[in-house]
Amino acid sequence: MGILGKSYGFEITTILLLFMVNTAHSIGANWGTQASHPLHPSIIVKLLRDNGIQKVKLFDAEARVLNSFSGSGIEVMVGIPNEMLYSIANSVEAAERWVERNVSAHVSSNNVDIRYVAVGNEPFLSTYNGTFISTTFPAIRNIQAALIKAGLANRVKVTCPLNADVYQSSTEQPSTGDFRPDIRDLMIEIVNFLSLNGAPFTVNIYPFISLYNDANFPVDFAFFDGYSSPINDQGRIYTNVFDANYDTLVWALQKSGNGNLTIIVGEMGWPTDGDRNANVALAQRFNQGPGPVDAYLFGLIDEDEKSVQPGNFERHWGIFYFDGTPKYNLSLGSNSRGLVPASNVHHLPNRWCVMSSSASTEDPQVALSVSYACDRADCTSLGYGTSCSNLDARGNISYAFNSYYQEYNQLETACQFPNLSVITTTDPSIGSCRFNVMIQPANSRSGGYLLEPVKMVQMLVILWTLL
Repeated sequence: MGILGKSYGFEITTILLLFMVNTAHSIGANWGTQASHPLHPSIIVKLLRDNGIQKVKLFDAEARVLNSFSGSGIEVMVGIPNEMLYSIANSVEAAERWVERNVSAHVSSNNVDIRYVAVGNEPFLSTYNGTFISTTFPAIRNIQAALIKAGLANRVKVTCPLNADVYQSSTEQPSTGDFRPDIRDLMIEIVNFLSLNGAPFTVNIYPFISLYNDANFPVDFAFFDGYSSPINDQGRIYTNVFDANYDTLVWALQKSGNGNLTIIVGEMGWPTDGDRNANVALAQRFNQGPGPVDAYLFGLIDEDEKSVQPGNFERHWGIFYFDGTPKYNLSLGSNSRGLVPASNVHHLPNRWCVMSSSASTEDPQVALSVSYACDRADCTSLGYGTSCSNLDARGNISYAFNSYYQEYNQLETACQFPNLSVITTTDPSIGSCRFNVMIQPANSRSGGYLLEPVKMVQMLVILWTLL
């Protein structure tokens, strides 16, 4: 998911009849890997299968990840990052090499059920300032040509996941929906091309963002369980923004002459932390609301290295915590028993780094130490309305220290904040605030940048002298 250029408010869409009623559709999930300690792909594949999730959407095409789906029966959408659009748009040969390496090889040799190639990820966001305007459609055309040359075009379809800000309505009525004026001609070219090649339109819809961007947005309109002031559009009643949003797209497609184009909801979901409206109760309410739908939930697992530029909630979209533990009861697909946790996950010992009882919150090194820890770990569960908003000053400091300690695999030197920290075997978690114990890394440090035993005190002194 990218940064949004505008509120979703009442500007965007859904068709209840087309989208919500067809129970034959299967549920999918987005699996992102921007995590300091990612679960092994084999664990993820088993997690998907155990929970009846039959489709997965990836944001790139890493060979190790794709290999893990061999013979799994899970349908795969592989992604081409925006940064690659330029080279693929300007070279058919580059597109052919990409398809050969990331599609053909896995379909033919590894028995991976690749169904879609996602060219780019929300490339027309207004916040990108037109960076990908000139390369997205040429890249789509070249990937399609490469799929045809490889003999895969009937099996693997090209698409482009787009944010819902590519369309809008002039009023609160979905029937006035049309593509955004600055890209309307380009969007019509793209949808005509998708239709010609039997490919789907993929859209990401986020009612949470409507609520996040607009303090006056009616909360109940973001969910599927009723709203007291629905939109009446020529007799069609909309009781939630998701349905209204989706129908705005349907109308935009009809006005382009492509009313029969297949629509995939590439991302939909609700975060559980990092904002006052991001919590477990609301996430469960939203994700359980739609019923069986042909869509990809965002996301599967929390990712602690995602950019927080859009908001601290970005690291908390998963229906599972970082270690594959379910966050709440949710029935998906054919599994009506609720979420099944990941298996064969090994944690580090039950040790936490906390503020020493002899240390003072007035110590002048506290602010520097907390800043240092949070800059290098994940402290997005701290703040107003978050899961750890109930902590006092000492609790906040301890949370920051432990986040850093776990990030660096419980190294002794990672809990040496000068005269401030101590290692404990007593779980400091309080209420909804979880002090995590990290999973064991695959190697010395997932990502390969383990801090060797450099004394924390030395680093802090160096930083202190620079202030």
